[in-house]
Amino acid sequence: MTEWNIQPRSSACTQCQQPFADKAAYHALLLFSAEGYQRRDLCGTCFASSSREGATCYWQGEYKMPAPPPPEPLAKDTAETLLRQLLASPDPAQAPARYILAVMLERKKILKHRDTVRTEGGEEALVYEHAKTGESFTIPDPHLRLDQLTEVQQQVAALLAPSAAVVDTAPAGG
Repeated sequence: MTEWNIQPRSSACTQCQQPFADKAAYHALLLFSAEGYQRRDLCGTCFASSSREGATCYWQGEYKMPAPPPPEPLAKDTAETLLRQLLASPDPAQAPARYILAVMLERKKILKHRDTVRTEGGEEALVYEHAKTGESFTIPDPHLRLDQLTEVQQQVAALLAPSAAVVDTAPAGG
């Protein structure tokens, strides 16, 4: 008896441990022994060289690679903590990352844009207020151009990655 398109229970051949490739043929055997039923998912090579004696039935089909898992939702405290670290850093090159994080938190209704002010140096800055605590954050406005946005978003994503190192807040040369 042969059936088609029954998905394997694992992502690798149970005999040789080779991972199944997307759209590659695989075979599954259902065997009965004194210990009960046993299922084996096999690649084409292992299936061709295996004995089907004692097999109750077998399936064959094309392996379909499962979709990647959805990204884990970003914890708001991660973005808030990183924003606080970046605000403590004097590095002006981090202004775009601060701005993007503030916008992310604004969209999550954690920060609210309250005002636009001028700093002592005459630069424009945005004032955000924390929705729950009322704490204010002054964030330099980087005047991002559309062609810079992707690069800055990638920098922010790298900073938010679980493996990212803690942002160095010490002044250079110190």
